[in-house]
Formats: sequence, structure tokens, C-alpha cells
Amino acid sequence: MSSNPRAEAIAAYDKPWAYVVLTKPDVTFLVVITTVAGFYLGSAGPMEWARLMNTLCGTLLVAGGTAALNQYVERHMDSVMRRTASRPLPLGILQPKEVLLFGVATIIAGAIWLALAVNALAASIALVTSVSYLGAYTPLKTRTTLATAVGAIPGALPPLIGWAAASGTLSAGAWILFAILFFWQFPHFMAIAWMYREDYGRAGILMLPVVDRSGDRTFRLIIATSAILIPVSVLPAVLGMATINYFYGALILGLLLLLVSYWANRVRTNVRAKWLMHATVAHIPLLLGWMILDKVAR
Repeated sequence: MSSNPRAEAIAAYDKPWAYVVLTKPDVTFLVVITTVAGFYLGSAGPMEWARLMNTLCGTLLVAGGTAALNQYVERHMDSVMRRTASRPLPLGILQPKEVLLFGVATIIAGAIWLALAVNALAASIALVTSVSYLGAYTPLKTRTTLATAVGAIPGALPPLIGWAAASGTLSAGAWILFAILFFWQFPHFMAIAWMYREDYGRAGILMLPVVDRSGDRTFRLIIATSAILIPVSVLPAVLGMATINYFYGALILGLLLLLVSYWANRVRTNVRAKWLMHATVAHIPLLLGWMILDKVAR
């Protein structure tokens, strides 16, 4: 008897785990990395570990609730895409009302946590991140290819939450981190969108590769934003916020990412797009880690 993939997927779940899946742990891991980087780089004195833990708890609650509400809104699209068909809502593990209540309650709990245990600025940025993601990016995904640029704004806000939590304000360093994350998202998400362009097209999501069948515009965007990321990444050293060691490290990482982008463009296969996606996933923690080490060594 042939196996039933849907039944196997359902059997792999239990309800508590389904709620964990709703929070998109792979995405929230990136939120953790960038929030911690923003917190450390925005700290003027010794690390306040208790404040950092409160910042992470509140931020993760808001991020997890936002991910859940995104799946609530997109449940019908998720059901027709291979890469999302095994999520809790398409499988029927959770009902829409359960996900709606979970998402709203989790966002509210996270915002209150940040406001009471950290500060109002961090809580406000977290809420802006959630509202802009759900209120602007999510509905625009089926309307325009510019949705990716809109979505890159909330995607670049987590380091600002960390910076605001540590310092109570947003200085130039915070906005440089924002710019790095903003431009980094284009090669990252365009690589993913190229790999899954048929899936996105089936769901009516207007990612650029869906309408750009040749890939000319998609890979021009990937190369252009990878190139822009290089001068943006070295700005901390140029402005005196980091040392020459950071400058060279950021320059090398940026050039390597640009090289992979050119390589993926030469033969526009899903395999090369996947390698590009992996390169972007490696790039941002290495860059932020190098920035943190540079500050430690000073």
C-alpha cells in the first residue's frame, strides 16, 4: 500500500508542537541573532543580561504571534503551495480561530513584556514591526512585486528593538544595522523566490520571479543589492564605529556574497539559487558576529 504524505505529516504533529511550528522557528532564529547584535552594539557599558533576556522574550513573543497571524491570513494560499502545505492550518491540526486567538494574544503579551520589563521604545518598534508586516507586506504580496521591498522594512527592524532596549534611543549605529538587514534581504528572498517560483505562482503571490520568467530582472536585483550591501556593511568602520579589522572582514564577506550572486546568475538553476540562499544565511551572522568581536577587542 502506498503511503499517504498528508497522513504522515499529521501523524508527526501533536497540538503543542503545532503551536511551535506556527511561530516559524527558523525565522525567529534570525530575529534572535539580529536582536542580540543590536542590543550588544547599542550597549554603552557591561552587558545587562537580565535586560537582554527580557528583550528576547518579549521580541520572540511578538515575532511568533506575527508569524501565526501571517499563517492565519495566508492559510488558503499555504494549502496550495508544496513548501507550506504541511503547516498546521492546511493540515487541519489547528483551526483558524485557535490560530487567530494565539497570534493576537502572543503579540499583546510580547508588547506588554517589552513595555514593562524593558522600555516603551523597544515595545513600540516591536509593534510597528508586527503591524507593518501584517498590515502592509502580507496583503501586498498578491498585488505587486514591490511587496518584497515593503516587507524588507519590518524584516530590518529587530536590531533596532535590541538597540533601543539597550540604550533607550536610536543613534546612527542602529540605522546602519537597519540598512544592512534591509539590503541583505533582497538576495536572500529573491534566491528563495527563484527556487519556489512555481509554488508562488500557484498561490497567486507576485514575487518577482513569478512574473520575470527569464530571471533577468530578478538577478539584476540580486546583484545590485549584493553590491550595495558592500559599502553599507563597511559604514561602521568608515564612520569610526568599528576598526580597520572590521572593515576588511566586512569587505571580504560582501565580495564573497557578490561573487556567489554572479555565479548564480551565470546558470540560473534552482541548485545555484539554493547555494546563494545558503550564502546569504551564512553572511549575516558572520558579519554581525565579526562586528561584535570587533567591539569586544577594542
